[in-house]
Amino acid sequence: MKSQQLKKLGIPERPGVYFFLGRPKGGKKGKETLYIGKATSLRSRVRSYFGKDLIVTRGPLILDMTVQADKLKWQETDSVLEALILEAELIKKYQPRYNTKEKDNKSFNYVVFTKDKISKVLVIRGRKLKKSDYKKVFGPFTNGLQLREAMRIIRKIFPYFDNYSNKKQNYQFYKQLALIPEGDYRNNIKNLILFFQGKKKKIVLNLKKEMLAHAKKKEFERAGEIKKRLFALEHINDVALIKEDEVQKNFNTSAPFRIEAYDIAHMSGKNMVGVMTVLEDGRFSKNEYKKFIIRTQTGSNDTGALEEVLSRRFRHTEWGIPSLVVVDGSTAQTNVAKRVLKRYQFDIPVVAVVKDDKHKARAIVGDEALIKIHKKSILLANSEAHRFAIAFHKQKRSNNFLK
Repeated sequence: MKSQQLKKLGIPERPGVYFFLGRPKGGKKGKETLYIGKATSLRSRVRSYFGKDLIVTRGPLILDMTVQADKLKWQETDSVLEALILEAELIKKYQPRYNTKEKDNKSFNYVVFTKDKISKVLVIRGRKLKKSDYKKVFGPFTNGLQLREAMRIIRKIFPYFDNYSNKKQNYQFYKQLALIPEGDYRNNIKNLILFFQGKKKKIVLNLKKEMLAHAKKKEFERAGEIKKRLFALEHINDVALIKEDEVQKNFNTSAPFRIEAYDIAHMSGKNMVGVMTVLEDGRFSKNEYKKFIIRTQTGSNDTGALEEVLSRRFRHTEWGIPSLVVVDGSTAQTNVAKRVLKRYQFDIPVVAVVKDDKHKARAIVGDEALIKIHKKSILLANSEAHRFAIAFHKQKRSNNFLK
């Protein structure tokens, strides 16, 4: 497909989902759905697939997809939130060739509704999912960060219980949620399921009927609550999701598997430095390495130094987002990395390389499936980070000696 064809299509500046179509394999007739994506602006997003730097910004896989595609379709939605949900449903329905190649399905996220009497709504990783254990399952959702933001928006319209009901910081929310009558809560869950099925019009109809029924009974307070919910549903405030979608456009979501490895080097707490090295599909990207002079630690606090390095790194979204974070250490370093990633709302797996007394790798701690696939690259990235950190530390120590 060529960029000149886009001008004739009249693609709208609206949120929605787009489909790249092409000839199916095996000489079959008709069109095959090659790729499905969502967009804040359909026109802008589709245009991005025909830029001169596509292989850099989107990767060779998507470049190949645009060559194979010969037709484009789209479906508009009222909001980016609805586009996100529709994309997941359509990917599940059509299993597009290039979507499934992008990432291991087991690492995708799914929204599930439990079979409890008071149903909970949870987000589950594909590798942990057993569909028969749940009443309803929706997904896959390819972007964990965007899904988390989407769930926050949805929850304001249809409050629900999850697995974090006992957390102190959510006490007031759950206290109010517990006061909702059981029948109303079940209606919330029914409407939420309809929302994930893309049946917003049916929800609006249901809510209008409820509102009128309460008004006839002169239950004006209840009718007013439903009116507010209707307004929220018809004017979804997904500004945060729009911003996140804009950020994600700068990320190479179809890029090679990117590993970022981190290490700290010092001598008894002096001249402490940290580094980041990058490995993409087994090849070092040395132009993307980063050096950090530790500013917040005065003693031999490796975990404190690692937290500083990661905090400084993940403020820079323009550097891209890794597929996997590798740290040198064990449980303490893993926990620090996860804490920083959670703080910055990134859903990225973390593994730690455990060393013996001679600083040789003896184990890798973390997601076993990822480790099995990328073991060689993890060890290579870790070793390179250690080399780079030592070299930077020696350089800094020498510079300070000469002063």
